Amino acid sequence: MYNLKNHMEDVVERLVNKYIKESECCDCEKCRLDVMALALNDLRPVYIVTNIGEMFASIDSTYPQNQVDAEIAVLKAIDLVKSKPRH
Repeated sequence: MYNLKNHMEDVVERLVNKYIKESECCDCEKCRLDVMALALNDLRPVYIVTNIGEMFASIDSTYPQNQVDAEIAVLKAIDLVKSKPRH
């Protein structure tokens, strides 16, 4: 069996974990998911296919621009959620 995954979800989640607390943005589940949704909507998806349960190598280093774009999208989303939280 195979699994289809948008790799950018993992990238964005790692960045949200890294930046949300230091930004003084609310860290509740709703705000975190709002940040992730906003950021992912600004990013080009990077779909990968893996065997279910199989670990895959990170492709972040292969595409450094993906990392930069993701950081910009996450920081922009954090600012928006911080200014207008929906919880």
